[in-house]
Amino acid sequence: MATTAPATPSSEDRAFFGQPRALSTLFFTEMWERFSYYGMRALLVLYLTAPLVSEDGGSEGLGFDDGTAIAIYGAYTGLVYLTPIAGGWIADRLLGARNTVLYGGITIALGHYLMAVPFETSFWIGLMLIALGTGALKPNISGMVGDLYDERDTRRDAGFSLFYMGINIGSLLAPLITGWAADRHGFHWGFAIAGLGMTFAVIQYVVGWKHFHGIGATAPDPATKRQRNNFLLVLVGSVAFVVVLALLVGLIASGSFIDNMATAITLFILIVPFFYFAQLFRRKDYSAQERRHVRAFVWVFLAAAAFWMVFEQSGSTLNIFAQNVTDLTVGSWAMPASWLQSANPLFIIIFAPIFAAAWTKLADRAPRTSVKFAIGLIGVGISVLILVIPMSAFQDNGSKAALYWLLTTYLLQTWAELFLSPNGLSATTKLAPAGASGQMLALWFLATSVGTSVGGQIGKFTADNPVMTFIVSGTIPIVIAVITLFLRKWINRSMDPVH
Repeated sequence: MATTAPATPSSEDRAFFGQPRALSTLFFTEMWERFSYYGMRALLVLYLTAPLVSEDGGSEGLGFDDGTAIAIYGAYTGLVYLTPIAGGWIADRLLGARNTVLYGGITIALGHYLMAVPFETSFWIGLMLIALGTGALKPNISGMVGDLYDERDTRRDAGFSLFYMGINIGSLLAPLITGWAADRHGFHWGFAIAGLGMTFAVIQYVVGWKHFHGIGATAPDPATKRQRNNFLLVLVGSVAFVVVLALLVGLIASGSFIDNMATAITLFILIVPFFYFAQLFRRKDYSAQERRHVRAFVWVFLAAAAFWMVFEQSGSTLNIFAQNVTDLTVGSWAMPASWLQSANPLFIIIFAPIFAAAWTKLADRAPRTSVKFAIGLIGVGISVLILVIPMSAFQDNGSKAALYWLLTTYLLQTWAELFLSPNGLSATTKLAPAGASGQMLALWFLATSVGTSVGGQIGKFTADNPVMTFIVSGTIPIVIAVITLFLRKWINRSMDPVH
């Protein structure tokens, strides 16, 4: 996560809802970037599984089976959450946050436009560009928001709340618009609209550039030539390692190269956290309390990975469930399956203020982090276990699932997210030993990467029996929740004084 130049706008600058004018630029940049990402994400698995040729003889999708498509989705989203590690380093050591965000945005837009071209090669190149661009933009734009305020500015929390509202607005609108375009005119039109959204983000970012003053203008800790060469060596070595791993997987498995590559990426993602934890545990300068905190964070990491393993299946397994199993008709009208991807951001907009107010009112009487995590894990587990009922009915007699099944699933996942995600991020920053906050935050985001990629592999190996997908996916977080509740006294002692 990048830290940028210390210069901040004047506290007298209240041009955007009482916040600095520069927040407006970052708000709309992130809103449109999330619009582009979630607009593409809502279509990705549906495009991967659509037949090669449509009913009217035109091109439609890539014709992958459900299991392969889910594995590709899991590996890809895992990669999206892995690349910010490199993006934060580039901003901190090479370009500064401001330029890194700009170049990331341009790369994302180019990736979407390549996906809009009806050729398979351009599709894969576009996907990779979006992952790389997201890694450059995502961690650093959040860092720039933080740098708008000095330590005594009481507007900081409200500013971040406003910023995250932009994220949810973008992710709410995107599936509705790109889903409509894909349903009416084909998937490539949906990808093009996602690219248009990212273009809007880049344009207004450049227009609002002047309001940043000194924020993110330079790298705060410039790398030496040797450090730059080592960074490049790690990047090239990582890519080569994944390719070799894919070839080795191909010797064992009988899947396509794309399928083997998805497996290789997943294995690579699973390896990366071990290096980060090894660095954390190797340090000798921790106090006794800091060492307890690092041990407690291992539990935070595993619990978060289990949560995101289920939650991120909304774009893959649940998207396929919406397309193939759910009755999407309302009267005589049938909604696109991708529209249901807007349910979570809608519920977040409704319930996030309620949860925030509840935690504020309860203060020290609120449940400990361990209990909040357990509740979140149980909630996300139940959210997919309930789908065993309509999925079994569909397999038995072909009866379609009513719309309320998926809506209930997304509502439960939203409540679970509000118990776990903000509290997990807060706990991560509080548990971090002095000088290790960057590594801990990287591991927090790596938990999402691990979870999404593992979820893809579960979906792949149980695709022939989706009931088993839901049973396995739902049982894992619930088991971890039960273990958490059983060990909560030890966890709480290890986390003290973090609540």
